[in-house]
Amino acid sequence: MTIEVFLRLLKQHILWFIIIPVVTAGTAFYVTRHEAKVYKSQATLYTGLVSRYSLLSDRNSAFQDRSASAFDNILTTLNSRETLLQIGIGLLTDHLRLRQPDSLVLASAGFQKLHNAITPGWENLFYIAADSALLHRTIDSLAKTPTDNPIKSLLLKSDSYYSIQHLGETIKGSARKNTNDVLLMEYESDDPAVAQRTLHYAIEFLNKRYATLKTSETNSVIGYYEAKLEKAKAKLAQAEADLRAFSEKHQVLDYDEEARTVAASREALNSEYNQELMRKNAAKAALDALNGRMGQQGSIRSANNDLTEKQKKLTEAENKLANARAYGQPQTVIAQLQASVKQASDDLKVSAQKYDAAANSNEAVPAQTMANDRLTKSLEYEESSARLELYQKRMDDYAAKTNEYGPLGSQLRQLNRALSVAEKEYLDLIQNVDQSRTRRQDVAIGGTLEILDAPDFPLIPQPSKRLQLIVIGFGVGIFIALLLTALRFWLDKRIQSPEQAEAMIGMPVAALFPTVRKPLVFTKATLAARSMFEQLFNAINIEVTQNLSKPYPPVITVFSIRSKQGKSWVSNGLIQLYETADQKVAYCYPRVTGKEQREYRQGVTYFPYTIRPDFMNVTGVDYLVDYNQGFDGTQFDRIILELPALINHQIPVYLLKSSALSLLIIDANSPWARAEKQLLSMYVRVTNQPILTVLNRVEGDYVDVPRKADAMQKPVPQEQSYQSQRNTY
Repeated sequence: MTIEVFLRLLKQHILWFIIIPVVTAGTAFYVTRHEAKVYKSQATLYTGLVSRYSLLSDRNSAFQDRSASAFDNILTTLNSRETLLQIGIGLLTDHLRLRQPDSLVLASAGFQKLHNAITPGWENLFYIAADSALLHRTIDSLAKTPTDNPIKSLLLKSDSYYSIQHLGETIKGSARKNTNDVLLMEYESDDPAVAQRTLHYAIEFLNKRYATLKTSETNSVIGYYEAKLEKAKAKLAQAEADLRAFSEKHQVLDYDEEARTVAASREALNSEYNQELMRKNAAKAALDALNGRMGQQGSIRSANNDLTEKQKKLTEAENKLANARAYGQPQTVIAQLQASVKQASDDLKVSAQKYDAAANSNEAVPAQTMANDRLTKSLEYEESSARLELYQKRMDDYAAKTNEYGPLGSQLRQLNRALSVAEKEYLDLIQNVDQSRTRRQDVAIGGTLEILDAPDFPLIPQPSKRLQLIVIGFGVGIFIALLLTALRFWLDKRIQSPEQAEAMIGMPVAALFPTVRKPLVFTKATLAARSMFEQLFNAINIEVTQNLSKPYPPVITVFSIRSKQGKSWVSNGLIQLYETADQKVAYCYPRVTGKEQREYRQGVTYFPYTIRPDFMNVTGVDYLVDYNQGFDGTQFDRIILELPALINHQIPVYLLKSSALSLLIIDANSPWARAEKQLLSMYVRVTNQPILTVLNRVEGDYVDVPRKADAMQKPVPQEQSYQSQRNTY
């Protein structure tokens, strides 16, 4: 939609843009004629959500701005049902205590309205008004009873000062200048005293409920952590008792140190045992070799027996000495055993010397040398056997201790782990309890809202909004008019403008005719129609003269898609111009009643024709007109052929081939949809002649009106005037 089209639409619907806004503004003026005065009381509260210093300020290393959610919680608490109910109960308590209207508490209108709301049977509420606490409890109890009563109606169902619905809509809270440190509260009412007292109770109960909610929140957290702390303490005590019982039962001072000592000692003992076993085996092998080399002499045997006996004594003495040392016997006992070992060793040497003296080896080795070697290996063997026995005993002791320490390790680790977990849980819970208690104390210190500006008593009412509402009503009316105009434009499928016609039809518009209601009067429409007929007449003559391929006289076909488009009116206008130009014209038009006959009037011959069933096969105008009409085309300069509406008649395919020019007549108030487009497309395919589009009954300023000086001033006789526009075919 262009600006020009929009302005034309506004001009066409100017009455809408005058009447509708006036009606809506008048409605607003009438509705607000008894507008009540409104008084607004304001108060300012300091919340400290952002800048307040608290017990937790130094602990919070990173600043986290949670003021927005906290501020939302405050507003939610203010608008909660219980808070609004308590505000209404407090205000109603004050008003029921009045014996007469008081401008500082309740004006006469509100006083009378309150007493009218207290139905008979409930007057006893006025008798307990002296005790404000009792009256407050009574009203609170009546508000929460399941049965209906006047107090419950005032608080929950009515639109009075005490209704929670009314309070929720009128009590407003907001942050000042986009900060969450200061809360602005305001309340509007038709009674200034009610506005002040309502805001006073709103602040009071908001403080109480908000502090209670914050405290109960911290109390529940503290109770939870304290209960968990008691369980963690008992669990820690049980873990310590289990570890202490384990240490007492197994006599373990430091399990890890003792386990490392036992493992190291056992490893060293195994190494010594293996070395001693090698020495024993070596001594045994040497001793066996020496025994095999000994002779069989009697002296040698005797000496050998004596030597064996001395060896046994020496072995017993060394075993006793080794056991005494292993088991930590007193030094005196060890000294005695060492003396016995020395004595047995000396005796063994003497026996060995005797044995060596008795005989030598069979390999020419001196007997003394063989006896000494045998003695030495025997001593080594016996000593090694004694030490191996002691090592084996100690290894058995270490193995038993290792078998005992194996399962004890896992048990001790399990006990230590349980103790560590219980201790960590206990310490964490102590920290949580401490933080929760600090938080509760912080809420107790700074959890209330401090009053910066107490609710004021408004002396001057708020400026009236009547003028604003009237202006809004006028604007709403303009909007409704625009909306209706737009809906009509979008939903109307009719042709609204020449531009729209050219876009929808796909052809340029050659002529625009306004609606002519008084053809004999020089109105703007008459002047514009006459000027447009001249332009159309010129366009037709130009097309006819340029089209030399068609036979003479040229046939000008006038057609339309729908009926009642103004074909006859346009044809009569052209006929008058041809008559003025002194040309003979034959006007062929379809019969309507069936009684029309040939008629000659003022140089124009009117030939009615009948629409036959084979209308599409007609090849010429002479075949179309009845034979008895005496049609002869050679007698005329122009033939104007008016076709019936194409939407419900056949298209004369062969007849159109002899036509020199076609005029498409379209009423601007008629729709142009898919059917019209298809019929025009078929018509164009049938004929190759030029088609001039004429838009009839155009409203608005689309038609250019010539000046009176350019138009013919002499009136045309009535018999030669344009025929009124006909809505036929």
